[in-house]
Amino acid sequence: MQSAATLLKDIFGFDAFRPGQGEIVDAVIKGENTLAIMPTGGGKSLCFQLPALVRPGVTVVISPLIALMRDQVRGLRAAGVAAGALTSGNTEEETDEVWRGLTDGTLKLLYMAPERLASGGTQRMLHEAGVTLIAVDEAHCVSQWGHDFRPDYLRIGELRRALDVPLAAFTATADAETRDEIVEKLFDGQQPSTFLRGFDRPNIHLAFAAKDSPRQQILSFAAARKGQSGIVYCGTRAKTETLAAALRDGGHTACHYHGGMEAQDRRDVERRFQQEDGLIVTATVAFGMGVDKPDIRWVAHADLPKSIESYYQEIGRAGRDGAPAETLTLFGAQDIAFRRQQIDEGLAPADRRTADHGRLNALLGLAEALTCRRQNLLSYFGEDPAPCGHCDLCDKPAEVFDGTTPVRMALSAALRTDEWFGAGHLIDILLGAKTDKIRQRGHDSLPTYGVGKDYTKPQWQAIFRQMMGHDLLRPDPERHGALRMTDHALPILRGEATIDLRRDSIRAARSAGPKVRQMVSEEDAPLLSALKAKRRALAEAAGGPAYIIFNDKTLIEMAETRPTTLDEMARVGGVGAKKLESYGNAFLEVIAGEAQQLHPQRRKLAGRAAGATYDRLLAAQAELQRGQDGTGRPMTCSAAILAKVAQLRNPDVDALTRLIGDRYAERFGDAFLDVLNDA
Repeated sequence: MQSAATLLKDIFGFDAFRPGQGEIVDAVIKGENTLAIMPTGGGKSLCFQLPALVRPGVTVVISPLIALMRDQVRGLRAAGVAAGALTSGNTEEETDEVWRGLTDGTLKLLYMAPERLASGGTQRMLHEAGVTLIAVDEAHCVSQWGHDFRPDYLRIGELRRALDVPLAAFTATADAETRDEIVEKLFDGQQPSTFLRGFDRPNIHLAFAAKDSPRQQILSFAAARKGQSGIVYCGTRAKTETLAAALRDGGHTACHYHGGMEAQDRRDVERRFQQEDGLIVTATVAFGMGVDKPDIRWVAHADLPKSIESYYQEIGRAGRDGAPAETLTLFGAQDIAFRRQQIDEGLAPADRRTADHGRLNALLGLAEALTCRRQNLLSYFGEDPAPCGHCDLCDKPAEVFDGTTPVRMALSAALRTDEWFGAGHLIDILLGAKTDKIRQRGHDSLPTYGVGKDYTKPQWQAIFRQMMGHDLLRPDPERHGALRMTDHALPILRGEATIDLRRDSIRAARSAGPKVRQMVSEEDAPLLSALKAKRRALAEAAGGPAYIIFNDKTLIEMAETRPTTLDEMARVGGVGAKKLESYGNAFLEVIAGEAQQLHPQRRKLAGRAAGATYDRLLAAQAELQRGQDGTGRPMTCSAAILAKVAQLRNPDVDALTRLIGDRYAERFGDAFLDVLNDA
C-alpha cells in the first residue's frame, strides 16, 4: 500500500499538505472517528479522498448535492482514481459501471445522497460491498439548528452503527451549537477526534452596502470585474433570470441557475461554469456547493443571505486558489422582513425559531458593523483576530457616534408596552404618532410617547436594525414577532453601559420609495406567518394542498381581526361549520395561545345568533338547576336539547314544552322564554 505522502504527490499533484490537512488525514487513516471543521476552500475533500486510497475496502461518501458528487467523481477519475456515484442524475451506463466496480472490488470511493439511506436495501448493499469508512461532507446538514438541515442526514448515525466502521465528518460552517448536534447525531454523543481549523480566508475582500438601485449596484460591481468568473446569489428564482438578462445586456457572458430548472439545463450551466472563463452565474443557493472551481474571482449577494453561516459558505466559493477575490453583499429592509418571515413560517419549535432570529441578528450585526468586517465575522465563530486591513470598513472606517440615548428610548418603549409589539408600533410611540392602535391601548400616555422626534421614521428603522444587529432585541415567535429584549440590552437600559451606532447608516436612511405591497400590515405579518406555518403543518399531516384547509384571504382576515373565540372565528370569511370543527381550535391556539373548549352541540352554533342564545340559556339553567330556592332535585337539559331551544322560531310556552317536556318546562320555562324573547 502506497503512503499518504506518495499518493498526495502522484495522484493529487501536491508536494505538501495545506496547514491542518496532514493531522486530519492521519487520524482518518488510523480509523479514528473524526470531526473536521475547516474553512471553505481549505481542502476538506482531500482529507477523506486520500485516506480512502490508503485504507482497504470502499469508502462511502454521503454528500448533499448531485452537482457536488458529479464534480468530485469527475476530478477523481481524471486523476486515475476508481470513483463513482449512485444518484438520480446517473445515466444507465454510469450506474452499471458503479455496480461493476463494487462487484469486482475495484471501486475505492462511492458517493451517494443521504436520501438513498431511506432505502431498506442500502445498508445491506454497503455491507456486502466491503465499506470500511463513512465520510460525511457538509456535516452541518445534520443539525436542525442549521440553515441547510436535511432530515435524511439523521440516518447516518444508524448506518455507522450498522456497518460498525469509523466515520469522518467534514464541514466549513459549524458554530458551537451545531458542532454539539453533529457529535450527538453522528457519533452518539461520543466525542470524536476534533480538528477546528481557523475560519479566516484572508484573500477574500469583504464588503456590504445598503440597497440603493440594487440592480445597478450589481451591474457596476460586475462591470469593474469584466471577464472574471463570478456568482451572484439571488433570493428568488425569478431574480436569477432577470438579473442574468440584465448582465447579458451589459455585455457580460451570464446565465442563471435555480432548482426549478430541468436537470439537464442545470448540468449544462454547471459544465459551462467549469469550462468557460469569465462566465457569471446568477443563482439561488442551490448553486455552488457542488462546484469546486478554484478561480471564481468574485461573489455578490443581490439579497441578504439566510444567516451568517450561509454567508460564510457562499462567499467561500470565491478565491479557492488562494489568489485575491472580492465580495459584495447588498441588504435592505425588505430583505430582513423576508428572512424574518421565512423563519416565522417554518415548522421548527419556538426555541429554534428564536435561535434562528438570533443568527439573523448576527448577520445584521455584520452588515451594520462599526469596525473591521473580518473581525466581526470571525468572532462569531469563536476567533479573536486583529483588524484585517482588507475589507470595506478597514478601507474606509464607518462614522460612529454614542447612540445610548436613542437606544434607551427604544428599549424603554418596548419595556413599557410589556414587550408585546413590533418595531412599527414602537416607532409610532417614539414619534408621537396618533394612530388608532396607540389611542385604543392608551400608549399616548406613556412617558416614552413622542420622545423620539429628533429622528425620522426611516432613521428609527435604521436604529432598530442596528439594535437587532447588536442582538439587543429579538422577535419572539410565541408573541408573533413582538420584540423582546435580550440580556445584552439590560445594562444599557439600566444606565450601566453605553453603545455606539453608525451615524452614516442612520443619516442615509430614507424612505425605500414605492413600498412592496404587503399582504397585511407590518404588525400583523408575523401572525400571518404563524398561521401559514400551522396551515402547512396540517396540510402535510393530511397529505393534501394547503389551500384546501384555508386560503390566503381567510388567513389574512384571521391575522387582521385576531379572533379569540370560535364564535369570532366562525365570522371570518371562508370558515364554514365543518372547517371550524376541524381546524378552529388549532388556529385559535396560534392566535390566542389556547383553544376554546366548547361542547360539540355549541360548536355547531358558533358564529350564529343562536350561539349567544345557547350561552344565555345555559347560564339561566345553571341558576335554576336546583329550583328557585336552591333546594330542589338537580335538573339539566342535555346540550342537544338546549341547542334546539336556542334555535326555536316564534317561541311560546306550548312549543317550548313540547321540546323539553312538562317537568323541565315547569322549572326552566319562564326563564328560557325570557332569554328567547330578548334574543
